[in-house]
Amino acid sequence: MNQRDIDRLLARAETILSRLEALLPAAPAALDWKARAYRWRKRGQRGYLQAVPRPHAISLDDLVAIDAQKAAIEANTRQFVAGLPANNVLLTGSRGTGKSSLVKAMLSKYAARGLRLIEVDKTDLVDLPDIVEPIAERPERFIVFCDDLSFDANEPGYKALKVMLDGTIAAASSNVLIYATSNRRHLLPEYFSENLETRHVGEEVHPGESVEEKISLSERFGLWISFYPFTQEDYFAAVAQWLRFYGVPVPGDGAALERLHREAVQFALQRGSRSGRIAWQFARAQAGARALDAGKGKGGKTRAR
Repeated sequence: MNQRDIDRLLARAETILSRLEALLPAAPAALDWKARAYRWRKRGQRGYLQAVPRPHAISLDDLVAIDAQKAAIEANTRQFVAGLPANNVLLTGSRGTGKSSLVKAMLSKYAARGLRLIEVDKTDLVDLPDIVEPIAERPERFIVFCDDLSFDANEPGYKALKVMLDGTIAAASSNVLIYATSNRRHLLPEYFSENLETRHVGEEVHPGESVEEKISLSERFGLWISFYPFTQEDYFAAVAQWLRFYGVPVPGDGAALERLHREAVQFALQRGSRSGRIAWQFARAQAGARALDAGKGKGGKTRAR
């Protein structure tokens, strides 16, 4: 092969490489460490942290009927921000009762003291070691937040989370905690067939151990916080709080208050539950309708939840 053939081959190779580079995703931008919240994103097999420019801000005062839960998670978060020992947290219970909002409220309250939030999808939990590595030496305190967490058997994220909670041969990073929410207390589905007193299944010699394995994941969280269905009084309190948030006057008593409560109950019945989320949705509907009646097409106090 002469020099001319070599040059032609190199030119052809460069053309192919340039075409391949055009098909590859662009490299992620340099991370903004001044941001308060981040998401773990994936492009193909490559994961990276992405800053969230406008994180969802929620005040603790906006969350009603969960005072005990607020006190528990705030005490743990305050210890963590102060550089003291603190626990990973599992928030479980009824839907719409404020589990996710409570985690976001911690960011709102303690971001100025160095708290940061990293949102991770359940499917990306296998990347936990890669997520923790670039933040391990940072001065900020990071909460890895996984919302609506549950697993089916043998999901890869299940084992990755267990390892992260328990630690590996390497020492756990002191500036990272995991806060997770779930409607399932034990995070995995459980079946009557797994009960030793019901029947033995298949060729499992010790079926009780499979039950213990499912319970063991949730036990790795040092702090469990349970949420319960709202009573009607709790629901009305949440409705009043969100109406005030949106600038809608709440009647003190009398026929106007009874009418408001009746409309709130009807709104909840249409959705089949009573919760803080339903109260927030009702308040948004009321605030929007009243503003429209008043001829206000823009402005006002709004905030996504």
